[in-house]
Amino acid sequence: PHLRPDAIVVTVTKSIEPETHLLVHQVVGEELPGHAARIVALSGPSFAHEVAAGLPTGAVAACPDLALADRVQEILITDRFRIYTNPDLVGVELAGALKNVIALGAGISDGLGMGDNARAALITRGLVEMARLGRAMGANPLTFAGLSGMGDLVLSCTGDSSRNRRAGLAIGRGQSIAAFLAETGLTVEGVVTTRAARQLARRLGVRMPITEAIYRVLYEDLPPLSAMKQLMARPRAHELEEVAEAKLEPPEAKT
Repeated sequence: PHLRPDAIVVTVTKSIEPETHLLVHQVVGEELPGHAARIVALSGPSFAHEVAAGLPTGAVAACPDLALADRVQEILITDRFRIYTNPDLVGVELAGALKNVIALGAGISDGLGMGDNARAALITRGLVEMARLGRAMGANPLTFAGLSGMGDLVLSCTGDSSRNRRAGLAIGRGQSIAAFLAETGLTVEGVVTTRAARQLARRLGVRMPITEAIYRVLYEDLPPLSAMKQLMARPRAHELEEVAEAKLEPPEAKT
């Protein structure tokens, strides 16, 4: 009742509600039904301390009503904080949540000492998984090649300030996720998101082998090295066929 009818609600949370599998804008829409059509997601590769320090950052404001996304862009853009707009609210929110899962995997790989090649492959194949699930949920696959997808994925998988990467490093070096969380007190969003993403993938019939492997490490005590060996031993595949399956390509022009 304290919100004006014309207020724009901007969400900056990257998550999937664990039990319902709702995205953030859907959760907020349930709480603020009068503003459900006026929710804009702000996402992208943006460690908060760097934004606060005025370091150059790129982000994306997403809303099916582009006029609302444009307004958020106009209000928040600066010479150090560049914002793009995107109508794909589902894709932007889903990408922001799923990249945390892959960042856990990248940390585990680095903690095992698997090297730069393995990390690069995991990031690339992780992006395909993210786009596959996004497509199944009605998102535009091209969103996953943008700031909220590839941009945030690279940052979270390689940046030392990434909590999900740090948790993965600890797991790869032999520490349990429970011990890491108890020791650090950090919020590691990818832990809960891994379970939700796996459940969504199974419900929608989407193949997500990296997510499945990370789930088994987190929740079924599969040794990280065994998970890596299982991923590498999967049946041979044709890369372009798998990329086409995820539809990481421009949509066909409409006449």
